[in-house]
Amino acid sequence: MDAIVTAVRRAHRNEKAARFIITVCGIGMALVPLLIGGFLCLKGIDTFTTFGHGIGEFLFSGQWNPSDTAEGGGHVGAGMFLAGSLVTCVLSLAITLPICMATAIFMTEIAEPRTRRFIQPAIELFTGIPSVVYGWIGMTVLIPFLRLFFPMPYGFSVLAGGIVLAVMIFPTITTMAADAMNAVPKQWRDASYGLGATRWETIFHVVLPAARGGIFTGIILGLARALGEALAVAMVIGQMKVFPTSLFKPASTLTTAIASDMGGAMEGGEYSAALWTMALILFLLSFLFIYMIHRLNDMSELKGRA
Repeated sequence: MDAIVTAVRRAHRNEKAARFIITVCGIGMALVPLLIGGFLCLKGIDTFTTFGHGIGEFLFSGQWNPSDTAEGGGHVGAGMFLAGSLVTCVLSLAITLPICMATAIFMTEIAEPRTRRFIQPAIELFTGIPSVVYGWIGMTVLIPFLRLFFPMPYGFSVLAGGIVLAVMIFPTITTMAADAMNAVPKQWRDASYGLGATRWETIFHVVLPAARGGIFTGIILGLARALGEALAVAMVIGQMKVFPTSLFKPASTLTTAIASDMGGAMEGGEYSAALWTMALILFLLSFLFIYMIHRLNDMSELKGRA
């Protein structure tokens, strides 16, 4: 009897210890992004509080010549970097989205199970390729190819950056879209076929509307990855500090500017503060994307209940 009581007490102690460890880990991981955000806010607001620049100047001006001193006095217009990031991300999405949707539809609605088992691991393999490999292939293969067909003397351009990003976000969007389509109940498809609908009518009028929440989530996650990518884009976009006025000309993005300049900026200077503010903008945009995902999921659940 004593042995049983001892074993029960030991089990309760182990359960409490495990619960405590899991709780601490969960709370700790939830605090990490908040701490990162607080640190970025602390470092990023120096551009506006210490050096006296305006938010409008920073976001929309193209005059980028910050002083690398603690006295300041330079220009910190990061509008061209923000525009470069947005244009490159939108271009990559425009290139890859039709291919992603076609691949996801083929995997879930058309392909045989044996073909699906072959295609899905091949797509997931893309996620394990380092970004430097994408950038290197873009430099050695894509840029000479584009130079043959488009009027770009050097090949480094917004178009090259968009294509590289399109390949990089392809597995994310495709996998999320395919999972969302697989989650649509088979009975819905059978009901559509029973009403006389064809396969394509069932896909476009039943499967895709039911899976749009997961599809939008994959699109936003792909955009978030495209927005935060630095190395691969830096290797093909040209890193010219100008507004992206043409797809065939070089430009720069927030991530490429931060990656190339942060190491040489003096700590506490205006240049360093401006780069920290750019990092804060990236963090806020990522937070906005995550918020959009939750809102889309909530809207999908409400429509499903209705």
